[in-house]
Amino acid sequence: MPPIPTTYDDETKNLIASIQRRQKDLSELQIPRLRDCRQSLAVQQNLAAELREDVDTVGKQIEALHVLVGDQKGARNRRELRSTVDKLAETLVGLKMDARAALLASKRAIDSQSVSQREELFRSSVLKEKQESNEKTSDDALMKASSDVIDALRRTTSLMQGELERSVLTTQLLDSSTATLRSTSTTHDTLTSVMGTSKQLITALEKSDWLDRLLILTALVFFFLVVLFILKQRIVDRGLRIALWWTRFLPTGDNDLSKLERGKDMVGTASLITSSVMGSAASILAGVDHTVLSSPIADATLSPSLSSVISSGLELPRTTDPVDSNLGVRDEL
Repeated sequence: MPPIPTTYDDETKNLIASIQRRQKDLSELQIPRLRDCRQSLAVQQNLAAELREDVDTVGKQIEALHVLVGDQKGARNRRELRSTVDKLAETLVGLKMDARAALLASKRAIDSQSVSQREELFRSSVLKEKQESNEKTSDDALMKASSDVIDALRRTTSLMQGELERSVLTTQLLDSSTATLRSTSTTHDTLTSVMGTSKQLITALEKSDWLDRLLILTALVFFFLVVLFILKQRIVDRGLRIALWWTRFLPTGDNDLSKLERGKDMVGTASLITSSVMGSAASILAGVDHTVLSSPIADATLSPSLSSVISSGLELPRTTDPVDSNLGVRDEL
């Protein structure tokens, strides 16, 4: 809108301002309100009547302003006021068209709303039936889902119970395996101690075996010496005495007697040496026997057969008394 010239009179200025306010009210408030009306037809008719009254009032005001064009002073003022009146009239025409379009839109909206309400009224029963059927279907689906969930929970519970039983069996197997390992460890320790004791016994038996061999060799040497001495005394010396019987009448008896006494002394000395050697060996064997048989491990683990073998092996050298054999040899001499 062109600015209002300051040469207009007050009546004209007030009229132009009133027309502009009413047009603004119509374009910004009443026409949009009528276009958006979705209520009843009575409300729409009231809004339309109010809009028509305002449009008629604006038209009357524009006609009054058109009458005031001739009363203006100066051709310029009249020309500008006439152009202003034309523009206001064009705006009014556009407002009337917008008002008609708003009225038609409101009428269509109200009609469509009424049709939809009637359709909703007609379809209410069908919707209720569908809703009931849907509710039944949803209830059936819910029951089925709940039954499936319950079955799944039961299967899960049975699986958990089976796993629990397996874990219990596994625990029992582990306990039995632990007991078996402990008994095996105890048996291993016992066998280790038995092997240590057996090693000691074998070492002692080896020592006694060497001593027995030494004693046997010593006894054999002594036996052969005695046999040779007896053979010498019974065969050689007797043959010489028989062959040289006439030498008895010679003054050499003291020499023979001294020789016999020296031989007798040598035999006694040899017998004493042999008896002392065998006595020392017997004492050594007795000490070894006492050491082996007095150990706690040997008492706990030796079998009766092994003890009897050791005792018989240790007592074997004592069956022959060296003193008695020496006495017998001396008697034979």
